This record gives sequence, structure tokens and C-alpha cells, in this order.
Amino acid sequence: MTIQNKLTLQFALIAASILLTAALFIYILSAGFRQEEFYDRLSQKARSTARLLIEVNEVDHDLLKIIDRNTISLPSEQTIIYNYLNEEIYNSNETVDMLFDETLLDEIRIRQEVRFHRGTKEFLGLLYTDQYNRFVVIASAVDVYGLRKLDYLKLVLLAVFGGSMVLVIGGGWVFARQALKPMAQVIDQVDQISANNLHARVAEGNGQDEIAKLSQTFNKMLGRVESAFLTQKSFVSNASHELRTPLTAITGQIEVSLLKKRNVEEYQQVLQSVLEDIRQLTHLTNGLLELAQLNPQENHLSFSSIRLDELLLQARFELLQRKPHYKISIEYLHFPEEEEGLFIQGNEPLLKSAFINILDNACKFSGGKPVEATLFFEPKEAALTIIDHGIGIQEEDMERILQPLYRASNAITFQGYGLGLSLAHKIMELHRVSMKMQSQFGSGTQVILKFPVKILPLMPV
Repeated sequence: MTIQNKLTLQFALIAASILLTAALFIYILSAGFRQEEFYDRLSQKARSTARLLIEVNEVDHDLLKIIDRNTISLPSEQTIIYNYLNEEIYNSNETVDMLFDETLLDEIRIRQEVRFHRGTKEFLGLLYTDQYNRFVVIASAVDVYGLRKLDYLKLVLLAVFGGSMVLVIGGGWVFARQALKPMAQVIDQVDQISANNLHARVAEGNGQDEIAKLSQTFNKMLGRVESAFLTQKSFVSNASHELRTPLTAITGQIEVSLLKKRNVEEYQQVLQSVLEDIRQLTHLTNGLLELAQLNPQENHLSFSSIRLDELLLQARFELLQRKPHYKISIEYLHFPEEEEGLFIQGNEPLLKSAFINILDNACKFSGGKPVEATLFFEPKEAALTIIDHGIGIQEEDMERILQPLYRASNAITFQGYGLGLSLAHKIMELHRVSMKMQSQFGSGTQVILKFPVKILPLMPV
């Protein structure tokens, strides 16, 4: 069932409930009013008949009958009066034989007024007293006009209910269609978006209602999808280029070596060059695999307590073992009073790899100048700042510098594949660590990492 039909059905059910409740309320009140009004008339008739017979000396049994026959009476009206011995002393219509047992008469004397009915005929029994005696008067009649009015009211209410439901269903359908019209437009616009026009966006309408918020949310999602699509496209293009370069070099060297017979030394030189290219290709492939395996949404890594200052020293030590010509200085500020304040939760091999990649990247582009790493402890977090004084990054490259295989325009001449910073950024995302980069072209780059730590008092060093 479509949303439009659901809204129409719900709207119709709500309206039907309200109308039905109102109709029942009106009918019940009208029926109660009809009954009270009819019993009031029976009460007046019973009392006036008893008064004439009992209190007016000039009126006897026969004269009262004459009076009853010549006055306007209710349909099937009958009035019966009993004395204290349960003897019938008056019956306005003796052709209709009405029998009442003594139990009913006694109940009327006790309760003073009793209402009951037999079929469509309604009865009112009441106690009438004078100075000396207690009489039971039972008046009865059929409320033909009142019941007819109730039947007519029932028909009117049913007709109004049916007609109203037709209008409600029609109006509800139109209302639902009009209310969902912006959503239908959004659906049409979404259907027209494909991989070839991810830049297209959905109209946001007035920008205030729920449909507009849905369009805004969808546009934000389209922005993220477009960004991811372009990043993936760029990644595939760059990866293909980076993989093709060593493969082309290997193919070329092998083809040249096969053009003619060569001596052992020449073959050894070719194999040595090919081996170097294969090592570079292996390094690139491993980097791509590591990058693909790091998914912030599917984190199944085991975390443990890691002392941040020691991890930084280990990363510096391993990097200098590989590349002794690098110059890296480390400074610590505001150590916490307790050793526990130096620990963070994380995966040690991954964090060490991220530190090595960031330090290696800083040293590579520093032009031989020292790289400064400063570890600063605050009450709620620890900040690691790595600064180099090298070539810097141009402003137009800053937005894409963390994308895999992207290299800044002034870094093309340097050896590398543009994977180090991307890999480090993914690792920091896994650890919920903030990673920001600031750079001034020609003056150097600053990488700032912020780690959550325990809240501990600080002491200056």
C-alpha cells in the first residue's frame, strides 16, 4: 500500500471515529431526553387523574372516565389506581386488561416511583397519598411520536455519516496527494541522478518543512557519495599510473636485455635493476593493501594501554635506523604528575606505523632541516605536533593531500607514492584521534594530533 493510500485510510478512520462518536453521543442524549420528557408527561397525567378522583368530591369514577375520553390523551394511554388493599378503584381503559402483581405494587409503595416497560409500552408507577390513604397510580402509554422522531434522527445521522465519509475519503485523498507532491518530485529528481551526473542535486523547496530537510539530507549524502566517487576514481587512476611505472620499467629492461646476448655482468646489472623495481612495486602494493584493510566503520582491532612518549621514541628510533641521515628532535611539555596520564588506548603497531609515516613524510620534504616533534599533555588530551621547515604545501593541494596516492604539485620530484599521510589519517580515524594539517608554501608544514587521555593534574617541566 502506498503512503498516499495509507494517509487517506488513516485520515478516513480518524474522521469516521470522530463522526461515529458524535453521532452516538447525539443519539444517546436524544433518546434520554425523549424518555425523560415522556415519563414527565406520564407523571403529570397520573397525578392529575389521582387528584381529580381522590381530592375533588364532585368527580367520581364515571365522571372521570368521561373527562379522560374527552381530553387529548397519549397513544394507548391507560391509568390505573389501586387503594392500600391493592384493589383497583379506577381504570381509564377497561378494554385493555393489565395485570400487576402485588410485588410490583409493594415495590412502588417502597420506592415511590418505578419505571418499566412491556414491549413498546412504557409504564410509570408512583405513590399518591392524601390525609388518610396511600394510593398506587400506574400510568402507561406508547410514545409513538417520540420513537418516530428517534428513528428519523437515526436515519439523518446515518445519512450524514455516510455523506461525510464520502467527502472525507475524497478530501483525504486529495490532501494526501497534495501533501506528498513534493516527495513525488524528490523521487523523480532522484531517479534522474546516476553515476554520470552525481553533481546534480535535489530541489530543497522552502527549506523549512520535513520534505525540505529530507532533500537537504539527501543532497548532503549525494555530496559525500560524489566526493567518495571522485576520490575512488582518482585513487584508481593514480594507482594504475603508479603500478604501470615500475612494470613498464621492468618490461623495458627485460626487452632490452633480450635484444642480444650479453655477458654475466650485464645480466647481473639488469637483474639488480629489475629487483629494485620489484621491491618498489611490492612496497606500493603492500601500502595499497594496508590502506584498503583500514576501515573506520569495521573496527575489529585489539586495543591496549600504550605509553605515548615511549611509542614516539620507538617510532623515531626505527625510522632513524632505516634512514640515519634524518634529523628528528623530540620535546615533552607539561608531563602529568601520575604515570597513568601518559597512557592511551590503541593498537600499538598501527599507531607506530602512523608516527613513522608522518615523521618520514616530514623529513623527506624538510630539505635536510631538522624536524621538531613536541608532545604536550593537557588535562583531557595529549597533543603531538610535528613541524618541518621544508617546501610546504600549496593551498589548492591542502584539501586533497590526505587522499590516497595524491601528491602535491611541488612534491612530484620526491620519491614516494602518496600513501604515507593517507595511511596515517586512516589509522587516526580508527583511534578517534583528531589529525589536522597546517602549511605555508615554501616555509614548512605542521601536523597536529590530539589523543584523549585520563584527566590528571599537570606539573610543569
